Amino acid sequence: LVFETMRSSGPGGQHVNKVETAVLLKFDIPNSSLPEDIKRRMIKLGYSGMTAEGVIHIKSQATRSQKKNKVMALDRLKALILKAMEVQKKRKPTQPTQASQKRRVDKKKKHGKTKRMRAQDWLDDDDYD
Repeated sequence: LVFETMRSSGPGGQHVNKVETAVLLKFDIPNSSLPEDIKRRMIKLGYSGMTAEGVIHIKSQATRSQKKNKVMALDRLKALILKAMEVQKKRKPTQPTQASQKRRVDKKKKHGKTKRMRAQDWLDDDDYD
C-alpha cells in the first residue's frame, strides 16, 4: 500500500488551501501478497481507477481529516478485495420441461387464434364497401 496526500477540493475555506487532507491510496495487485486467483478476479472486476499495469488508485477526500480519509480509502479497498474473494457458482445448463414447452405452445396457439379472430371481424365488416 502506498499513501499520497494532496490538497482536497470542496468546502473548508482557506483551510483547504493549506492542509493536505485528501488521500490517494495505491495498491499494486500483481506485486501484492494476495493469492493468484484473487488477483485475477480483482483485475477481472475492472475497477474504474485501475491502471493498465494493475495498480488500483483510490482517492478519498470526503472529510476534512486526513486520518478519516485514509480509513475510508482502506475500507473501499477492503470492499474490493472481499468482492473479488466471492466465488460465483457455475451455472448448470438446464432443459425446459415438457409441461413448460406445452404451455408455451398452447399460449402461442391461443394468441394466434385471437389475432385471426380479430382479422376476420375486420374483414367481414360491410361498412367499408
